Amino acid sequence: MQRTLSLASPGARHPFRQAVKASRIARTRARDEEDVKLFVMSFSAFFICFYTFIF
Repeated sequence: MQRTLSLASPGARHPFRQAVKASRIARTRARDEEDVKLFVMSFSAFFICFYTFIF
């Protein structure tokens, strides 16, 4: 059986758990930026290839 701990406020957590959560959020934001850059690059490459095949 697994017990769940309900805390009144997020500030009541252990400092190590807060640091892990903060680093996870920072990694997620960096990964999102990389995803957007990859999408823009692949979209541009597809557009250039498609445009050159037509003309």
